[in-house]
Amino acid sequence: MGMTMTQKILAAHAGLPAVKAGDLIEAKLDLVLGNDVTTPVAVGVFDEAGFTKVFDKDKIAIVLDHYTPCKDIKSAQLCKTAREFASRFGITHCYDVGQAGIEHALLPEKGLVAPGECVIGADSHTCTYGALGAFSTGVGSTDMAAGMASGENWFKVPPAIKVTLIGKLRPHVSGKDVILHLIGRIGVDGALYKSLEFTGPGVAELTMDDRFTIANMAIEAGGKNGIFPVDEKTVEYVSGRVDRPWTAFEADPDAEYESEVVIDLDALEPTVSLPHLPSNTRTVDEVKGMSIDQVVIGSCTNGRISDLRIAAEILKGRKVAPGIRCIVIPATQAVSLQCLKEGLTEIFLEAGCVFSTPTCGPCLGGHMGCMAEGERAVATTNRNFVGRMGHTESEVVLASPAVAAASAVKGVLASPYDL
Repeated sequence: MGMTMTQKILAAHAGLPAVKAGDLIEAKLDLVLGNDVTTPVAVGVFDEAGFTKVFDKDKIAIVLDHYTPCKDIKSAQLCKTAREFASRFGITHCYDVGQAGIEHALLPEKGLVAPGECVIGADSHTCTYGALGAFSTGVGSTDMAAGMASGENWFKVPPAIKVTLIGKLRPHVSGKDVILHLIGRIGVDGALYKSLEFTGPGVAELTMDDRFTIANMAIEAGGKNGIFPVDEKTVEYVSGRVDRPWTAFEADPDAEYESEVVIDLDALEPTVSLPHLPSNTRTVDEVKGMSIDQVVIGSCTNGRISDLRIAAEILKGRKVAPGIRCIVIPATQAVSLQCLKEGLTEIFLEAGCVFSTPTCGPCLGGHMGCMAEGERAVATTNRNFVGRMGHTESEVVLASPAVAAASAVKGVLASPYDL
């Protein structure tokens, strides 16, 4: 029996001719990632274990993004611990305020992940890099510590679900709608410790940013990882960013999948996830008109330049509705600068939005948009669990940038087709 993309990458990094679902392997790592929340925990484990060196200072990335610029003393202390560790070992890729951005947008932008690589990160949305044809997955801080010291990690080889995409997305429908639709179909545990492997003619119709969004939320279906084939768009994206050799892996024709899900992109409509699970999906037309208090456009899921262009197109010449707080957060410094160059920042400010420095901030109820009791937000983030964005009696509706921007203008949950 042949291997899936994920299995081929893991076999290569384990130095094995083949692996199968359920095998326990030790694989070499191309990159180990941590942020301002998880790195300090990993540092404690690292020091307690008596490690005195890292395996490769060029293959560790520390990104201070969750609570930065630091919102309080505790977050400042966490960042200090991460900075001191990076300084102690001369970590090449440490991104602090002024150079940082939201980690899962920043690392691909910087060329730190390439097709065929094996990446772990002490953050659950590390699965984002599967958009590039890499195996990437979230781990705990203990695994991060071990990875930084040894350059290796243990894995249980996951089985796979084949997600076949056909058709082409309509205007105002994006990768966010694709992944919300998928999660709605299979549930938050439908891909539990499985690889979501995207294929089919519809893949070619997706932009790289669509793919980043889809891979980012593989974890919201329980997935170990999400992964896309390497095609011309992938090669174009990494060209000029990645300065090292890389390998594109392809699934074997006889690769074994536990199941297959077919998604017709032509049939998709703007979709949202209602509180309090990403799987609680509806089309916007089914639930539009819901009252809202806040709109957040950003995050590692939808804070890239294409996302902000979509939002700006809708907000241009319009105003945020009275009583609505609209917070726009570019994912990286480069995205911020591009917004300035293209006049998007002016559009957002004239519309009545707040335009933030890059930060995870409100996504996890950290800062820059924490909600009070009884409030509801439409957000382009990835989780809408109880208390995710603030008070336990607040609510989050997950949506695409187009739906979020339209909702900001209408003052209620709205479809971009209604403007």
